[in-house]
Amino acid sequence: MNHAATALAHEPSVEIVVPVHNEERDLEPSVRRLHAYLEGFFPFPALVTIADNASTDATPGIGARLAAELPGVRYLRLDEKGRGRALAAAWSVSDADVVAYMDVDLSTGLEALLPLVAPLISGHSDLAIGSRLAAGAHVRRGPRREVISRGYNLLLRLVLGVRFRDAQCGFKAVRGDVARRLVPLVQDRSWFFDTELLVLAEREGLRIHEVPVDWIDDPDSRVDIPATALEDLRGVWRLRRAGAAARTAGGDRRPCSGLPHPRVPHPRPWSLSRDLHRHGSPARSVTVGCTDRGAARDEWLTPRPSRRPLTPAPHHHHRIPGNGRTSGQTSGRGWPR
Repeated sequence: MNHAATALAHEPSVEIVVPVHNEERDLEPSVRRLHAYLEGFFPFPALVTIADNASTDATPGIGARLAAELPGVRYLRLDEKGRGRALAAAWSVSDADVVAYMDVDLSTGLEALLPLVAPLISGHSDLAIGSRLAAGAHVRRGPRREVISRGYNLLLRLVLGVRFRDAQCGFKAVRGDVARRLVPLVQDRSWFFDTELLVLAEREGLRIHEVPVDWIDDPDSRVDIPATALEDLRGVWRLRRAGAAARTAGGDRRPCSGLPHPRVPHPRPWSLSRDLHRHGSPARSVTVGCTDRGAARDEWLTPRPSRRPLTPAPHHHHRIPGNGRTSGQTSGRGWPR
């Protein structure tokens, strides 16, 4: 095998999950827009997974048709609702070096996708989150949602002592190996999934990279705010009790070396800094959740060895192990590139 082929074999892969429930209006235009962006501007092989959690409208038919028409798009069907359940099901069977998700309304600007995954591909960080509350973010939403968002994140800082700014922005990415280790520890399978994932990551001493985003509120959002708020409060209280129990038992936060961050040369035919310059990067970014402050901030562009590239399933239907009810489809056409 020649050098170019060897380098290509090591090219990192990204899987982007789009969780949906009764999204017949937004699903097709959003997935086509995302697919076009990945084809034209994203420098890494990418797979889009439509994770349908128990839709009862035309969403299943639209998702299956998109998977058949668009290379690099697959459709996954679950029989129970829950954004966290959809993410856990998709991420748990993914072979990608980086797994991510975004809301189907694409409220976050797609130009933030590369800055989101770059610190994970380079090995600088373990998780990356879009933040509407970080310096440099540009947000358009009503005052009610602004107050609720800021109040919730303030509550997390006061009660749980977290350092990340925005727990619920629907724009996140995780190193694949970290996701496979961390997701089984998350108990919630609904809206609190994001918060619990981040809190557990901080308690593990993992690095969380925060990216300021351009974000436009979806006026047709169907989130039941009172019910979600009550669910979140219960989750916060559960995590507080778990943290107190761990401290009583003498447990300590693990150092950042709990998951290695090797800094060795990597043979690949792309330049991360060049791609960031070409496609744009945020004005500022912040890394939180790491107890080791000795590492230089500019190390985040240093490549790390990647695992084997993601290979989409060669068949059209598969079942998620262990639940006996989840099936999916893939276009069977391989990667966009």
